[in-house]
Amino acid sequence: QVQLVESGGGLVQPGGSLRLSCAASGRIFSINAVGWYRQGSEKQRELVARKTSGGSTNYADSVKGRFTISRDNAKNTVYLQMNSLKPEDTAVYYCWSLVTGTEGLKGYWGQGTQVTVSS
Repeated sequence: QVQLVESGGGLVQPGGSLRLSCAASGRIFSINAVGWYRQGSEKQRELVARKTSGGSTNYADSVKGRFTISRDNAKNTVYLQMNSLKPEDTAVYYCWSLVTGTEGLKGYWGQGTQVTVSS
């Protein structure tokens, strides 16, 4: 079994910053790709940022230049640095990892962490 545990969410004022973390644990042979998604109130889950094992990244247009995804392979941890936060960034943020483990190649989701941007 593979588990993803997120941390770092919270309440922040507009213009502020937060860093989300997502640590993977379990029987992991390799992590092929990682990503962050978010789901606002009464909205569908959407891609925020994604990074492949080869290093290529892509971001939602709404966060380009403000958010940065990174990973620490030694710690099986992925981060999302969020700067210049806006009220419209308020959402539950989920991390996702495409993992090769004992069950083969499979995608896993974290439990979600709430980010609220408000004055």
